[in-house]
Parts: sequence; C-alpha cells; structure tokens
Amino acid sequence: MVNKTSKICAPSDEACKIFLRSVGDALYVVGGKWRLQIIIALYNGNNRFNQIQRTVEGISARVLSNELKELELIGFISREVDAGSTPVTVSYQLTPYCNTLEEVIMALSRWGMKHRKKMTAK
Repeated sequence: MVNKTSKICAPSDEACKIFLRSVGDALYVVGGKWRLQIIIALYNGNNRFNQIQRTVEGISARVLSNELKELELIGFISREVDAGSTPVTVSYQLTPYCNTLEEVIMALSRWGMKHRKKMTAK
C-alpha cells in the first residue's frame, strides 16, 4: 500500500496526472514483451537480424522485424545496410539515445530477479 508521503505520486492532483502520463508514455515506448529484450540483445553485441532472433528466444521473424522498425522510429536503434557485400547485409546499432534506458533496464532486472526468487520460494 502506498502512503500519502510516498515519492510515487505527488499530493496535488495535477502533479499526479503528470506523473501518470509520463509513466504511461514510458510504458508505451518500452512496453510489450520484446522491445527491451531486443535492446539488451543489441547491448550484448548481437547486431544482425538472425543473431538477435537466436538471442531473444521465442520471437518470430515477423514480430522481430516489426519491433526493429518501431525501435528505429522511436530513435533507439539505427539500421545500416551494406549494399557492397554479397549478399547485402543489414545490421542494427543502438543510438546514443538508447543509453538513457540503461538505468531502467538495470532496475527492471534487479526487480525481476527478486520477484522470480520470491515466486520460486513458495
């Protein structure tokens, strides 16, 4: 239960609305089952489509393709096509803007580990 002095939501209604809107915006951008997993795969050096698909277990090629397009539109990744190679190679790179997610990813990972430990202890 969150108490009135919590840092989560400020006491005024307007401040709480702004807080809720900003959390909603963040969840819209990084939400879903796959986006952060794809970003983490890219952090670990997997920059080709098949490498990413092998690293992110369970993702279909169609979903991965759509998510990569969305991540590029948001500005988290860039797509590089090397037309000079045979066959043409496409690689994906994290943009500097994507580094702003590092704290979020680390916090989610820490919480996820605690949650898994709690759930498996039952």
